[in-house]
Amino acid sequence: MSTKDLLNKEKMPKHIAVIMDGNGRWAKQQGKLRTFGHQSGVTAVKDVTEGAAELGVEVLTLYAFSTENWNRPKFEIDALMSLLVQTISKETETLMKNNIRLATIGDTDSLPTGVKEKLEKAIAKTSVNTRMTLVLALSYSSRWEITKAVREIANEVKEGKLDIDAITENTISSHLTTSAWPDPELMIRTSGETRISNYLLWQLAYAELYFTTKLWPDFRKEDLYEAIYNYQNRERRFGMISEQVK
Repeated sequence: MSTKDLLNKEKMPKHIAVIMDGNGRWAKQQGKLRTFGHQSGVTAVKDVTEGAAELGVEVLTLYAFSTENWNRPKFEIDALMSLLVQTISKETETLMKNNIRLATIGDTDSLPTGVKEKLEKAIAKTSVNTRMTLVLALSYSSRWEITKAVREIANEVKEGKLDIDAITENTISSHLTTSAWPDPELMIRTSGETRISNYLLWQLAYAELYFTTKLWPDFRKEDLYEAIYNYQNRERRFGMISEQVK
């Protein structure tokens, strides 16, 4: 029996965020270059995206490339960017067929021109889709995002468009790149690492964190089901006590 059969459809998280970690280590185990791991990780992306859509998840956000990743060797960055272009070009029709909308968060202006153009075309083409939104975090870091939001809010105060006493948590949330979607209820990280790595720091305030030792290229739908089952069996109190929640 699949763990999918145990899931409660009424308690499905609307937004799942994923840190896709372990591509390099997986490749090393195979005696291959790190880039081979990134290529193999695409299969996991496709499988997990399909699985999330089938379950009725509204938003799936994947940490694809952080601002810190620009510090990696140039040949690996070039290979990642080339893979990104190829994958977007190849999978846009699949997104259309499955009624999945593509979106991005991050400093996409820092991406190579070719990558940015492919992204913009795919985002425009899939913008009519309504089944699920697949968000790629590209050249993203949460500190970059929060700093950007603070600057925008400060500028609005400076221009007299916003009273400083009117600034609330909602004000900050509305200036984040994820403002169009609900905050993630579940964050999954593969490879056994137990860090958030500068990912959605504000948005993950009350998310349930799930860590698995499985490396990303080996992660499949069944692993997603297990993460969601684990999430559904946790008591989410949001600062209250158990009796209040029940």
